[in-house]
Amino acid sequence: MAEKQTVTFIITRQDSPDSAPYEETFHVPYRKNMNVISGLMEIRKNPVNAKGDNTTPVQWDMNCLEEVCGACSMVINGTARQSCAALVDELEQPIRLEPMATFPVVRDLIIDRERMFDALKQVKAWIPIDGTHDLGPGPRMPEKKRQWAYELSKCMTCGVCLEACPNVNDKSEFIGPAAISQARLFNSHPTGEMNKSERLEGLMEDGGIEGCGNAQNCVQVCPKGIPLTTSIAAMNRATSIQSFKNFFGSDNAH
Repeated sequence: MAEKQTVTFIITRQDSPDSAPYEETFHVPYRKNMNVISGLMEIRKNPVNAKGDNTTPVQWDMNCLEEVCGACSMVINGTARQSCAALVDELEQPIRLEPMATFPVVRDLIIDRERMFDALKQVKAWIPIDGTHDLGPGPRMPEKKRQWAYELSKCMTCGVCLEACPNVNDKSEFIGPAAISQARLFNSHPTGEMNKSERLEGLMEDGGIEGCGNAQNCVQVCPKGIPLTTSIAAMNRATSIQSFKNFFGSDNAH
């Protein structure tokens, strides 16, 4: 226990979106079963760096603290993951914290995930049920289908799959694996299926599914274990069929 009386964090900081990043080291008191978030909270309570200098509290995003919201994503010891689920006892020290490089930095460890939400808009990842009258209960989903659809619904737009994907970068418009999998989820829904072709058209736009290079990094890092590569394969097939329908002018063919 002696060597664990303190935990050392080396944090990549950035004061504003336009300023240069820099590293700052902190020592925080060790507690059993502490996670990275609790270490950051200690720094916020007492923002003094390893040199003994007073500094500004480190900024980061968090919400649920139970690996559901996806807000606390960051790169921890070189791997993008959720900081609420990263236990200090399981990490090599010093613990290095960096913002995810795929997204613009707002400040310190806070990044802007807007490109993920724009991607969901592109593939219309919702079920349109607008109306002022009662349509009655919707169609039922077979249990077997519901089970695998539930696995896709676990996506929390954390951005980890985009960070791991070599095809998602500032030189590419690729929407990333999360939005592709969400298109599959909503196309599988009995009501959402009515707008299936619109989502497939979104996947066929610039930056769509053709940007995938099949690196398969995404499925390895997804904190929810979502079968992203299976979804990409399914949507590749579906968009190919849709392109034939478009070419032969039979949008409503089955």
